Amino acid sequence: MDLFPIFLKLTGRRCLVIGAGNLAESKIESLRAANANVTVIAPDARPRILDMADGGEITYHQRPYEPGDVAAQKYFLVVTATDVPAVNRAVYQEAVANEIMVNAVDDPPFCDFYFPSVVRRGDLQIAISTAGSSPALAQRLRKEINAQLPLDAGDWLTDLGNLRREVVHMEPLNEERKLLLHQLAQREVCGFDQCPSRVLAREHAKTNPLPVSTEQTT
Repeated sequence: MDLFPIFLKLTGRRCLVIGAGNLAESKIESLRAANANVTVIAPDARPRILDMADGGEITYHQRPYEPGDVAAQKYFLVVTATDVPAVNRAVYQEAVANEIMVNAVDDPPFCDFYFPSVVRRGDLQIAISTAGSSPALAQRLRKEINAQLPLDAGDWLTDLGNLRREVVHMEPLNEERKLLLHQLAQREVCGFDQCPSRVLAREHAKTNPLPVSTEQTT
C-alpha cells in the first residue's frame, strides 16, 4: 500500500468523531492535542470525554449517528469509532461521498488515513505506521524508540530551532549556510549567549555575510 506521510495542521479545523468509547477516546485526545475543533456524536460517552465536553474542549451531542451528520458541517476530517460495523460503514460512505477524509478505527479498508504511533519530545515527533497491518508492532516500535530517545530532546530542538533562525537572519541562502545548519544539528546547543554552537554560528556568519543591498549604500 502506498501511503503519503504527512503532518497536518489542525488548529481550528472542524473534525467529527462518531463514537465516544474506548476506541474513540484516544483519537479525540490526539485531535485535541493538535488544537482541532472537535465535535463528538454518540449516545453514551466515557467519563474523560464527558469532562472534555463539560470543560468546553469539545462539542458533544449525546445521540446516535444519523445520516447527514457528516455533511451537516464543513468538516475537515471524520473519525468513526463505534462498535457497530454498519454505523462505521455508513459514516465512511457519507464521508467519501462528500470528499471528506475519514478513518474507521480498526477497519483499514475503510480508512483514508491512519493514526500512527507517535513518540513526542516537544516539537519533535516520530510517527510510526504499519498501514493498519499491525498496530501492535507500531506500538512496540514506539516503546523501543521512546526508551532510546533522550528526555530532553524537545528542549534541545527548541534551542536548535532558535539558533537556526539566527543563522537564517545572518547568512544568505547558499551551500555554506546549508552545511553549517547540518553541522549544528549534530552538536550540543543551549540557550546561553556564549554557547559554543552559538559562537560557532556567529563566527561562521563573518565568513558568509549577507550581501549589502544597493539601498544601504546609497
